[in-house]
Amino acid sequence: MEQTERKMERLMRPSRFSKVQIIALSFLGIIVAGTLLLLLPFATREGESTTLLDAAFTAVSATCVTGLIVHDTFRHWTLFGQLVILVMIQLGGLGLMAFSVTFSLLLRRRIGLKERGILQESVNTLQIGGIVKLVRQMLLGTLLFEGLGALLLSIRFIGDFGVGKGLYYGIFHSISAFCNGGFDLMGVREAGSSMTYYAGDPLVNLTLIALIMIGGTGFLVWDDLLKNKWHFRRYRLHTKLVLSMSAILLFGGALLFYLLERGGILAGEPVGKQILLSLFQSATTRTAGFNTAKTAALGDSSKLWMAMLMFVGGNPGSTAGGIKTTTLAVLLIYLRSTLRRTKGAEMFGRRLEEEVVKRAAAILTLSLMLDLFGTLALTALEQLPLADVLFEVVSALGTVGISVGITGGLSAVSKLILMFLMYCGRMGSLTFALIFTENRQTSPAQKPTERISVG
Repeated sequence: MEQTERKMERLMRPSRFSKVQIIALSFLGIIVAGTLLLLLPFATREGESTTLLDAAFTAVSATCVTGLIVHDTFRHWTLFGQLVILVMIQLGGLGLMAFSVTFSLLLRRRIGLKERGILQESVNTLQIGGIVKLVRQMLLGTLLFEGLGALLLSIRFIGDFGVGKGLYYGIFHSISAFCNGGFDLMGVREAGSSMTYYAGDPLVNLTLIALIMIGGTGFLVWDDLLKNKWHFRRYRLHTKLVLSMSAILLFGGALLFYLLERGGILAGEPVGKQILLSLFQSATTRTAGFNTAKTAALGDSSKLWMAMLMFVGGNPGSTAGGIKTTTLAVLLIYLRSTLRRTKGAEMFGRRLEEEVVKRAAAILTLSLMLDLFGTLALTALEQLPLADVLFEVVSALGTVGISVGITGGLSAVSKLILMFLMYCGRMGSLTFALIFTENRQTSPAQKPTERISVG
C-alpha cells in the first residue's frame, strides 16, 4: 500500500521538464550520439578526415531532416557512416518519442498520460485521444510507403549500379525522400550532383515526388483520409486546408518555375523533361532537399521563388519543415476577412479560432526574424552574393537542404549559425521559443486596453 502511494506521488509530481523541452532534448540526444558515431575512424573513407564541427553539422542536418552537407555523403562517409546518417534521418523525421512508444507497445508496457501528452506535442495532433493508435498507423504507413518507394527506385538503380548497390540505393533514397531528408548517394557519379542525372526519368522523378508529398502531408491528415476515404465534405477543416494548399503550391509552384526558367535551364529541353523539372523543383522545396536542376545555374528570380516555397514548407505533424501550409492559409483567410470587414475568419463553412490566428502570426514573425538574422550574420561574415546567402539560410531554417553549393566553404561561425537555424526549423520557430518560456507563471490580471493606430 505504501509503495503504491509513493508511485502515485511521483506521478502527480510536476515534471522538471515541459513536453516541449523533452522533445527538444530528445533531438539533441540523437544529434550528440550521431556526432560521436560519425567521429569514429571507420565512419570516414580512407584518406578523408572529419572534424568535430563537420561531424556535428552532418548530425544536425540529418536529425533535423535538412540535407545541407559539408562533405559529399557518398565520397566522404563509409557504409557505416552512411547508415548512421540514415538512422538519424529516420529518427529525426518521425521523432524519437514515436519509436520509444513503439518499443513500449512491443514490450506490452502501458503508455501513461504523460507519454501520450508528449506524443501529442511531438506529432502535432489536435487531441490526445487515440494518439497511440495514430502513432501505430504512422509507423505502419511509413514502413509501407518507404518500402514501396524503395522497390520502385530499385528498379532503376539495379540497372545502373547492380543488384546489391541498387537495392541499397533504393532504400536509402526512399527513406531520405519520405522523411524529407535530402541526403543522397549520387556522389558516386559526381560530387554534389543530387538527382540531376535523372532529370528526365519519369520513374525516379514521380516516385520521389510521391514520397516527398506523402511524407510531408501530415499524420493527422493520413488518419482523416483513412476514416473518410474520398468524401471531401467529411474531412476536418485542417485536412481540407492541407490538401488545398498542397495542390496550389505544388502545381502553382511548378507553373511559375516553368515561366521563370523557360528561357534559362529549361530552354531546348524536351517538353516532358521540362514538366518533370518544373514539378520536381516545386515538390522538393516542400523541404525535401533533392534537386534535378543545378541550383547555382538558376536565375535570381527562380532562386527567390524557390526560397519563398521553402519558407512555407510542408504541413503540420509531418516530416516537413517551414512555417507550414496551414499557417499561410490561416493568414490569407484572416487577410481576406480583414479586407472584407467581416467578423471572424471563415473557410469551408467553419470559423477559425482567434488563438490559431495569433499563433500563425507569431510563427510568421519569428521565422522572418530568424531568416533575417541568419542572412545578415552570414553576409557580414562571408564574402558571398546576398541571393546565395538568403537561399542557404531559408533552406536551413525550412529544413529543406537545397543548396547553391556554398555550405562546405563557410567559416566555423557561419556553420554554427546554420546548425542553430536547422535545429530551430525542426522544432518549429514558435515551439523553440516556447522552450524558454513555457514554464513561466503568468498573472491572470489584465491591463486596461487602449487603442493605437497601425498601418
